[in-house]
Amino acid sequence: MTESIITELEALREGDLPTHGGRTLAYVYDSGLADVDALGIKALTMFSSANGLDPTAFPSLLAMEKFLVGFAKPLFHAPATAVGTVTSGGTESILLAVQSARDAHPEIERPAMILPTSIHAAFHKAAHYFGVERIMVDVDPVTRQADASAMANVLRENRDRVVLMAASAPSYAHGVIDPIEELAPLAQSAGVRFHVDACIGGWVLPFADHELDPWDFSVEGVTSISADLHKYAYTPKGVSLLLHRSPELRKPQFFASADWPGYTMLNATTQSTKSGGPLAAAFAVVKHLGVPGYRELTQRTFEGVDQLVSGLAEIEHISLAATPESSLVAIETDSACDVFTISDLMLDRGWYVQPQMSFGPFKPSIHLTVCAATANHIDEFLTAFTEAVAAAVTRGPIEVSPELAAAAQAIDPATLDDEAFDGLLALAGLGGVGGEVSAPDRMAPVNALLDVAPAPLREALLIAFLDRLSR
Repeated sequence: MTESIITELEALREGDLPTHGGRTLAYVYDSGLADVDALGIKALTMFSSANGLDPTAFPSLLAMEKFLVGFAKPLFHAPATAVGTVTSGGTESILLAVQSARDAHPEIERPAMILPTSIHAAFHKAAHYFGVERIMVDVDPVTRQADASAMANVLRENRDRVVLMAASAPSYAHGVIDPIEELAPLAQSAGVRFHVDACIGGWVLPFADHELDPWDFSVEGVTSISADLHKYAYTPKGVSLLLHRSPELRKPQFFASADWPGYTMLNATTQSTKSGGPLAAAFAVVKHLGVPGYRELTQRTFEGVDQLVSGLAEIEHISLAATPESSLVAIETDSACDVFTISDLMLDRGWYVQPQMSFGPFKPSIHLTVCAATANHIDEFLTAFTEAVAAAVTRGPIEVSPELAAAAQAIDPATLDDEAFDGLLALAGLGGVGGEVSAPDRMAPVNALLDVAPAPLREALLIAFLDRLSR
């Protein structure tokens, strides 16, 4: 019985993207070190049944959390007063940063936060969950960094209700670091919290051997930073850190309730019960690699980025969306081909690259997350990418008919019922007979159609797709 279940699991796993080997350039992070992976899995298993709900019941987890926070503080130039919390991932860290900022000002009836349009969508989720209005400010159309002057103007106009400002180090979509050194003092002068989303850069930027503009607690006005360990710390998912400059800033994050007959609920995070496995795995991997190990992995990663950027410059019809400042690279195409077709063709060649939709003045792009394992195979990637671009040019860009694009622009998703969504999903290539859905073999036509749909319709269609996919 046990063997048959393992066989079934292995068969199910065959349909997934590979998590090792460096060929999946989104979602997963691979150090390329088998011993590190084995250590993480061993620790994950040892503490999988330990419960982070009560640190007095499982003091081992508290000790490991303190170690990780202590390890991170000098990396981020945190003051001695800084405190931190281990969360389940970047989104939870961001949710808690927003919730803490809101709850620090219960007197504000309509709290708001000022965000660049390049900020991670986890802030949108936080706004939705916690009733904090998003005031979005366009980024610089050339550098794609947050526009400090524009954000300052918005802050002056809304100062009486702004509880938080935020920026990225780096932004996920384009891989650039926002001007933290300009932005954080603006927030500080207005008495507003300032959060740096370093979920993807937090375990890379401190180990870079090239000069970077200040982005962490060394900048006065930065009040909190999020950094994921299951990204470039190469620990099993899911673990992130949320650091606050002082205990007073973190205090609103905590939740307690004694108003029922059971135990007094006391939580530092959104979760109550949480497995100690990911925390233990992070402890083990970080302790094993240490600063020297991460410095070496980061150097290898940046060498890969440099090699990748140099090689991409030789490929006709493509260009960088922005000059990468970290380990993320975004690519655009000219009118001879499209990123959606290239993404499909790369999957045919054993590489997963992530297509990104157009946004405002920015064209659709391909997102590449370069990790240490990928850096060992850049030549292979460039060969495959050159072939994919050539094949995409031969096919020509996907064209959505003007009539269909106009119809998509005119649809109000709030007026659609389930039957209408079934029809739209079928039209988009995501649905079949009787509302059944499945992921298509070729995503390019689907993505091209979604790209011309307004954001609310795109969101509604994908929610409908996920709903039906999981029924």
